[in-house]
Amino acid sequence: MFSIGELSKRTGVKIPTIRYYEQMGLIDAPERSEGNQRRYSKEGPQRLSFIRHSRELGFTIEDIKGLLELSQHPDKPCQDADKIAVQRLSDVRARIAKLRRLERELKRITACQADNVASCAVIESLADHGLCDAEH
Repeated sequence: MFSIGELSKRTGVKIPTIRYYEQMGLIDAPERSEGNQRRYSKEGPQRLSFIRHSRELGFTIEDIKGLLELSQHPDKPCQDADKIAVQRLSDVRARIAKLRRLERELKRITACQADNVASCAVIESLADHGLCDAEH
């Protein structure tokens, strides 16, 4: 059994985040000691590491709930887990495409050669979205 502090040290997840994951249903409510301290099972660090790694990869809380549920049923087909990961990959690719559009627009407006703010491309573009080259 682990205290919340021990669990935090073992996994690198901050105590408030552990409490949040507990509130969100990602971690089962732990047993309590006579002194009312949370006492996590030996599976706690493994589950918390799974959650932490999933969050680092950008999975949502709902995605993680689904993946954790699937992990409890090893005989289920992997297709359901793949579907969640493929959707995440699609989301990441869309975000990368948007960031590339932002990069191009910022590069364009920061190439300003104006002598003063009155004719500055940065200020003009921020004031009128219609001056942007593309949607971003």
